Amino acid sequence: MELVQAMKSRKSIRGYNAVPVPKETLAQVLEIARNAPSANNTQPWEFIILGGAVLDELKRTLEEKFVSRTQPHPDFELGRPPTGVYRSRQVELGKSLFQLMDIARDDKEKRKQWVLKMIRFFDAPNAIIIATDTEVSDHLSIFAIGAISQNIALAAVNLGLGTCIENVVVLYPEVIRQIAGIPESKKIVIGMAIGYPDWDFPANKVQVSHEPLANLTSWHGV
Repeated sequence: MELVQAMKSRKSIRGYNAVPVPKETLAQVLEIARNAPSANNTQPWEFIILGGAVLDELKRTLEEKFVSRTQPHPDFELGRPPTGVYRSRQVELGKSLFQLMDIARDDKEKRKQWVLKMIRFFDAPNAIIIATDTEVSDHLSIFAIGAISQNIALAAVNLGLGTCIENVVVLYPEVIRQIAGIPESKKIVIGMAIGYPDWDFPANKVQVSHEPLANLTSWHGV
């Protein structure tokens, strides 16, 4: 797929076919993505690729943590909830998704099940966890990991795959470390669901709006 088309067509996929992605295809995605920029070429990212019984165990354990109301303690602060226009955009997306998924505002059980699906990487057959070393986990490293996450998402589109970048799956980093054998010296930054999109899944039909360029840009001396 041509790059601009991939950039325009990329979207968060929240429903997947059950077919696992071949290891060779996942490696190809990462081989393309690893060319992302990083400050002074530090390349502060590490990938933990999950599937099969290991991913099933992680999904189950994360779900149990959430249901038992275990206090989250991610390796990086979540920040303050968005307000103003940022909150409005968030609400707009939530309303669109819930309408497509037939989840009423006051239906607490359906809302809970939707959150649990999020925690299960939207039931994707594979997942990517991106970690960084404690020695380089400054704001520039996080910026670089954002760049490589976008590269992964675009490379996935090119190979007929879909992704969803998720923060909720890294709320309990000790679970990921234990199940995937990750040392304490690594901080868990973000998770990504990855797989073949189920285009009949209602939430995958969501269309998000983007601010016009004029609302986001100021020009000086140009």
